[in-house]
Amino acid sequence: MFKSMDIGIDLGTANILVFVRGKGVVLKEPSVVAIDKTRNKVLAVGDAAREMLGRSPGNIVAIRPLKEGVIANYTITQKLLAHVIEKVAGRCLFFKPRVMTCVPIGITSVEKRAVMEATTQGGASKTYLIEEPLAAALGAGIDISVPRGNMVVDIGGGTTDIAVLSLGGIVVSSSIRVGGDHFDECIVRYVKKVHNVLIGERTAEEIKLNIATVSKNSRDLSMEVRGRDMVTGLPTTFSVTSADCRAALEDSVASMIATVRSVLEKCPPELASDIVDNGIYLTGGGALLDGLAEIMQAETGIDIHVADNPLDCVAMGTGKALQSLDKLHPGAIYTSSNLG
Repeated sequence: MFKSMDIGIDLGTANILVFVRGKGVVLKEPSVVAIDKTRNKVLAVGDAAREMLGRSPGNIVAIRPLKEGVIANYTITQKLLAHVIEKVAGRCLFFKPRVMTCVPIGITSVEKRAVMEATTQGGASKTYLIEEPLAAALGAGIDISVPRGNMVVDIGGGTTDIAVLSLGGIVVSSSIRVGGDHFDECIVRYVKKVHNVLIGERTAEEIKLNIATVSKNSRDLSMEVRGRDMVTGLPTTFSVTSADCRAALEDSVASMIATVRSVLEKCPPELASDIVDNGIYLTGGGALLDGLAEIMQAETGIDIHVADNPLDCVAMGTGKALQSLDKLHPGAIYTSSNLG
């Protein structure tokens, strides 16, 4: 007998990842949709649409439909989800897939319902929602079903979600709207302020990936960058260093670490002692920021572990959650019935 497919979706601000049971992560694309405004038609989704960011004519706009982890444009998000579900599961009227989608901690029930409805409209037979740190912990291989405290810091594109987990649920949590996209914006602002040159998001991301660090004892690199001179208005080439990036990202990293410390302060004593033994797990693309683990360890005094595959952890965790719904705390998974 044919069985419907189980799909886990990491619906991120920067990237959308899709996990299929038995196959692993099968799709990884930017959360960008290119629209022809004159014909109201989707031209491209994912990598092809990302290439158009900042480079398209007036009638074509490349849109990121998610902002800071939540839906900013419902219609475009639904089109994005429909595209990835059809790409992975094919178009079938009778055997639609079950879909588990992740959401950031702290979003409202209205925002959760919007994600659920967009996923259903996109082609899911049944939709579940799971909060990102829970999915990240499952994807990192942490056994959260036991009565033992584990702490996860999931650094995504739009938000950083921090949670202490035990017995299949979240005990203490917090979220801060600082993530990979915010790091890019900080680099853009710093370059504009110090070098008097305007650079784009794509360039800022390349700087972050290639030379950025947040530790004084880490890499010391430089990179030739092109941008627009704010004085002459003409294109120019200049050099950006790792020290520039450290200065640009200092405040954002300090805010993130302050939030981690506040969650630790709210943590019950027994679970806090478990975290001292187990350490803190970093997941999400932001976990790869050079020097971040070292800085966080120095500030908290607790061992920091970067997950083996931090970019894929949430997507893998959503898939695992679908397979082990009975092991999770009843309040950890959202469906249409418990959202009201």
